[in-house]
Amino acid sequence: MGVSGCGKTSVGEGVAARLGFAFVEGDALHPRQNVEKMSAGVPLDDADRWPWLDLIGEALRDAHGNGLVVTCSALKKAYRDRLRHAAGSDLVFVFLEGSHELLRQRIGERRGHFMPPSLLDSQFATLEDPTAEPGVVAVNIAGPVDAVIDAVCARLTEMGLGPAVLQQTEGK
Repeated sequence: MGVSGCGKTSVGEGVAARLGFAFVEGDALHPRQNVEKMSAGVPLDDADRWPWLDLIGEALRDAHGNGLVVTCSALKKAYRDRLRHAAGSDLVFVFLEGSHELLRQRIGERRGHFMPPSLLDSQFATLEDPTAEPGVVAVNIAGPVDAVIDAVCARLTEMGLGPAVLQQTEGK
């Protein structure tokens, strides 16, 4: 989770691959009207986000505890709480945090994404820092993607959610 440009897709795919989990790109679950709105440079409001969050929650619930990595901005505590409730089980958020300057640079360099750089400020304004919430891992994104993935996997392992734990539970 995090603002646009923080690397949710790249890191999420990498973490899912290392853990042997399925991966869902949360942006792919946005209703067409949300994508059109953001493409036009208009920030989403809560009314736009609730149906999208519900679709993500369904994907989490449908995973039936088999392990799933889903990308989602989840900028507000209310959004994260809605996802926790929808998942119906323990949910860990990996908060990919970075400086405004770094994220503006990354967004400016990417091509083919519907989210324009002009919406970064609205995302930072909406972001409610999740680091004090239970089940949240914060990782700085300033390094290379592989280093960020390493850090995420290490933090998940510290929480008892790494590959070693998964291997122990596979036979049960």
